Amino acid sequence: MEERDREELFSKRIRAGKRTYFFDVKSTRSQDYYITITESRRHQKEDGFVYEKHKMFLYKEDFDKFIEGLNEAVNHVKTELMPDVDFSSFNRDEDEFGNSELKWE
Repeated sequence: MEERDREELFSKRIRAGKRTYFFDVKSTRSQDYYITITESRRHQKEDGFVYEKHKMFLYKEDFDKFIEGLNEAVNHVKTELMPDVDFSSFNRDEDEFGNSELKWE
């Protein structure tokens, strides 16, 4: 089944400097659901910019294990490796990075 055959039900874009993350909820024809997580990175090229993207598919049977593992890894960095860092200082307004609309089809 082609990517364009799958219905997108929800999309959330997170801009982070030269990287943008997309979290998309999609459904299959049989009404099963999964999430795609895409990292897009902008690179300078002679005549402008190019975007390199990496995509990951997360299926419903792995949701809980994935969230648990991600939370453990993030909490380890925050509490054990970098307890003195104020991670909220990294939160920036989307407008800081321009207002370009990136969409993957």
